[in-house]
Amino acid sequence: MPQPEIDRRKASRRGLHLVACFEAAKGVLVLLVGCGLLAFIHKDLHHAAEQLVRVLHMNPAHHYPSILIDAADKVTDLQLWVLAFSAVVYSAIRLVEAYGLWKGYQWAEWFGFLSGAIYIPMELFEVARQVTWPRVTVLAVNLVIVGYLAFTLARTGRHRRRLQD
Repeated sequence: MPQPEIDRRKASRRGLHLVACFEAAKGVLVLLVGCGLLAFIHKDLHHAAEQLVRVLHMNPAHHYPSILIDAADKVTDLQLWVLAFSAVVYSAIRLVEAYGLWKGYQWAEWFGFLSGAIYIPMELFEVARQVTWPRVTVLAVNLVIVGYLAFTLARTGRHRRRLQD
């Protein structure tokens, strides 16, 4: 096997490992948030929201802090359980994807490509609606990951076709 092919495979593996780490980090973060939600079951969410607004030195009378405080009044324990369960499911999916990408499984590359690409139209809409650095950053990161996975899938397909010829 020529040396450039070995170098390309190592680079591809490093790229997949980087994407896997990113997906695993998303999974762990959402899992932590989901577990954090469980801490608010049977608690006064209105009081917790007011404390959060104070800690962040925000004015509770302003628009966004008042939305948070009002929303906290309407959240039920059942909704918190559903959100926590959803976080566990989402995290499991992300962690399985990360494992598959780390191991270099083609199904994980396809899953990562499709699950990332599905968000691009929404992200483009959000950036077109209002350009902010968080929206542009999320779109750019997603485009890089989806583009990289598309490139990896295309290269793998070419390599397999060459083997069949």
